Amino acid sequence: MNSVVSEKLDWLRLIRSENVGPVTFYRLLERFGTAAAALDALPDLARRGGSSKPLKAYAKADATREMEAFQALGGIYVTRAEPGYPPLLAHVEDAPPVLTVLGHAHLLPKRAVAIVGARNASLNGRNFARRIAAELGQAGLLVVSGMARGLDAAAHEGALDTGTVAVLGGGVDVIYPRENAALYNELKTRGAIISEVEPGTQPQARHFPPRNRIISGMCRGTLVVEASDKSGSLITARMALDQNRDVFAVPGSPSDPRAQGCNNLIQQGAYLVQTANDILDVLSGDLSRTLEAPKPLDFKAKQNSTPDEATIESARLQIQEMLSPSPVTVDELVRNCQFSPSTVSLVLLELELAGRLERHPGNRVALLNR
Repeated sequence: MNSVVSEKLDWLRLIRSENVGPVTFYRLLERFGTAAAALDALPDLARRGGSSKPLKAYAKADATREMEAFQALGGIYVTRAEPGYPPLLAHVEDAPPVLTVLGHAHLLPKRAVAIVGARNASLNGRNFARRIAAELGQAGLLVVSGMARGLDAAAHEGALDTGTVAVLGGGVDVIYPRENAALYNELKTRGAIISEVEPGTQPQARHFPPRNRIISGMCRGTLVVEASDKSGSLITARMALDQNRDVFAVPGSPSDPRAQGCNNLIQQGAYLVQTANDILDVLSGDLSRTLEAPKPLDFKAKQNSTPDEATIESARLQIQEMLSPSPVTVDELVRNCQFSPSTVSLVLLELELAGRLERHPGNRVALLNR
């Protein structure tokens, strides 16, 4: 096995390991330099964090079987360290370390706009999404959505001729919803389908908010066409704002519940959209600039020195006392204790790998009630 394949396998093993999310993945690389070294350290870190059972890394044999089976389907893995990774997504703090891809992976680096909206979309809403997706595609933009019924499906249909990517909540080899089977096959042939979860994974409700951060993170802006006040599309819009991206919304009748979310977004400062030019005019400055390359992931020269055990033990006691089920920023923890950021980071890693800590957007952490 050559070194590149071996390193990709190590990345896959690390992100598939128990209690390792994207932020923790990168913190582990920062501390240990390579995924292989981090994998070796996982059991001891979890034990030090108070785990009641041994933490097992994703086995090499299991990772190899996963890769071989997925590659047999025509799929590929794209890591955050590779040039084919979506460039804007690479700037997001919790960007997926590994993406699974079916279809045309060369589309992923294109400049992109997300189009999302209601599953129970009106006929006018679907027609609008289809038309504006086609126009944005003709202007050179990749259209990204989530392949849900309604607005998402219409957006993909409008951009099939120019380039579109579906981000799934389940495995890329799992068609969901089943009614979009024909669209799924078109996307696999003419576009691309991506996910961060293991192939074969059935989509569950908890998968969709993380999926939404990929949709918004890949894109210069997110357009919401129809959305109720409780719509998942508004989660995508909020994530876009958190990622410092533009949010666009299509106004609608106050008497239509599917317009309430969009109208509220416009009241809160989202750009009002009636034509594709409304989006292109806002993005024109960004689209003409060369996209800044994300910071290279070269952690081999950045290994942190490990504090002595007495310091770590003292930090564990103080930090656990400061934490609660209510999220707090890591920066606030550092400011309110006498320990270095490196020491605080190590203690948080231990707690998370022990299953006792949860990370939240905005570099916040909270204790889990277990």
